[in-house]
Amino acid sequence: MSGPGADRALALALTPVADSAQARLDRYVALLLDWQSRINLIAPSTVPEIWTRHVSDSLQLIDLAPDARVWVDFGSGGGFPGLAVACVLADRPGAQVHLVESNTKKAAFLREAARVAEAPVTVHAVRIGNFGESFSGNADVVSARALAPLKQLCDEAAPYIRLGALGLFLKGQDVDVELTKAAKYWRIEAEKAPSRTSPDGRIVIVRGLEPR
Repeated sequence: MSGPGADRALALALTPVADSAQARLDRYVALLLDWQSRINLIAPSTVPEIWTRHVSDSLQLIDLAPDARVWVDFGSGGGFPGLAVACVLADRPGAQVHLVESNTKKAAFLREAARVAEAPVTVHAVRIGNFGESFSGNADVVSARALAPLKQLCDEAAPYIRLGALGLFLKGQDVDVELTKAAKYWRIEAEKAPSRTSPDGRIVIVRGLEPR
């Protein structure tokens, strides 16, 4: 068995979710594939494995912060991990996911995807450094995927982590190099969790940050 159906089945086996969340994810993925022909939301080579490479890769973050309700997702792009997470958190009272994406075309897609999927999302079409001007309150999680080196992510996430947010950053095989470089500027209270979807992938879980 191969093809989109098999990829979806494998993804949902790796990161099981409720039927209601599956329905929201189905609507989101269908819209993304429709828009993909007009705007590059994910790497074209990953389209056949969109569920395992993108959806499941994003959803694995939820188990690392099982009680989180307010998420801030930096550089959301096509919606990973933030919008995928929001499709699952929609069943959680008080859930709200803030997607920060400065590209106006991608931000427009995210708004439409949130509407179609009926996900609890607010899209902020601003640069990450300006996000604080439109966000008040505390976040439970700050996330990012395939966005920037860890040192830069620490720079951007520090105000939220220092107020109690958990940093969840999806990384690849160079994670140890990135941690070493970031540690030159930050005292990082962090651990690494293995990825369910990639043998080389790691999730950096940041619980505390203080500048050196």
